[in-house]
Amino acid sequence: MLAKMAISIRATAAILALSSAATSLAGEPSKPQDGEPQREVIFADEFNASALDRDKWNVVGPDFWVNREEQAYVDDPSVLRVVDGIDGADGGALILRPLLRPGVDMGIERDANFISGRINSKGKFDFTYGRAEARIRMPDAIGVWPAFWLLGNGRWPDTGEIDIMEYVGEKDWIGVALHGPGYSGETPLVNKFFFPEGLDVTDWHNYAVEWAADEIHFEVDGQLIYRVTRPMVEYYGKWRFDTPKHIILNFAVGGIYPLKTNGIEKPYIGVPEDTVEMIKTGEIAMLVDWVRVHAPKDDKD
Repeated sequence: MLAKMAISIRATAAILALSSAATSLAGEPSKPQDGEPQREVIFADEFNASALDRDKWNVVGPDFWVNREEQAYVDDPSVLRVVDGIDGADGGALILRPLLRPGVDMGIERDANFISGRINSKGKFDFTYGRAEARIRMPDAIGVWPAFWLLGNGRWPDTGEIDIMEYVGEKDWIGVALHGPGYSGETPLVNKFFFPEGLDVTDWHNYAVEWAADEIHFEVDGQLIYRVTRPMVEYYGKWRFDTPKHIILNFAVGGIYPLKTNGIEKPYIGVPEDTVEMIKTGEIAMLVDWVRVHAPKDDKD
């Protein structure tokens, strides 16, 4: 069934129209500060090809499910594809989009009415230390849960998680967090960044993490928004940010984080009816212009 599912022309047109409604000077590619040397790019996807580069990315399927989320992930162009013509994007862009598809999910425990997209670089690109950054634009929709993050390759949370950007539908802020043994789930190592007046998540923004041996910096558009050091982490548990991690981009629908933020339980966990109606039209999407990872800073710089 999914293999035959064609992407909706109307839905794609809606995304293109929404993306051209407004653009911001925010989200321009980050540039070295005066006197700072150029850093080696060790991974990049500009999403300029005609399709997702499967040499760089794995596509997650419906077997994966966490956090009481309301979607099943599928490998289908209706929810995950690369397109041209997105206003403000430099070339092509990745679209991750949820759709309402009752009956598609055959998971006995889950029974999700939505499908969506999730990709990761596990086993294709894993790294320890450096700068991971993505230029992203998100929708105005309560209860969606798109994210850009890094995850260790062992049992969660023992090998660490770095949440570079999480969004649960309140368009004036995004969240960042660290998870590990002793500080997972309701982690104390979390921060919200509220956008300046006149900006929000529906503009293009650069979301980045500078990951070093003893501290981790989170940034939005080159601005430091949160700093976590090894002693801060070790107050709660072991530092698990010295192991390889891979990149994840995903678009979840509802689940425990939106629920804890908005308190909505019906018609879906964390998702109001207004958002369901927007998902039905296909107009809700996470747009990713590019993803880049730079080598660690030279300690001598």
